[in-house]
Amino acid sequence: MLQHVGVTSSFTLAMREQLVKELAPLRRDAMREHPWREWAGAAAGSSRMPGAHSRWSAGKDLSWEPLRIERVCEVKYDHMQGDRFRHAAIFLRWRADKQPRDCRYDQLAVTRPYELERIFSSGSSAS
Repeated sequence: MLQHVGVTSSFTLAMREQLVKELAPLRRDAMREHPWREWAGAAAGSSRMPGAHSRWSAGKDLSWEPLRIERVCEVKYDHMQGDRFRHAAIFLRWRADKQPRDCRYDQLAVTRPYELERIFSSGSSAS
């Protein structure tokens, strides 16, 4: 299942222009087998797709352009909350060595949270 996990940080204008050209072939017939085609069609106005306008988007253009699901990119992120990246992810590189179907949550490196009581405790039973 294709999951919307967040957004990436802004690309420079030069990079955006390059991406338009580079990703153009993936736009052809993208909606035909896209897993979000129902949302993008008639149901688009009746439900909020993840990543759509919210109180945080401040009127930004968040238009969505479907692409055929054929490429994988690697991103850097602060942390996950449930199945979403919190804060903007940062695009690192394309991963030609990976197939989209091979990208799963169980591959993410998860850092265990610190136990704050141990860090801030004086060690006595009274604290």
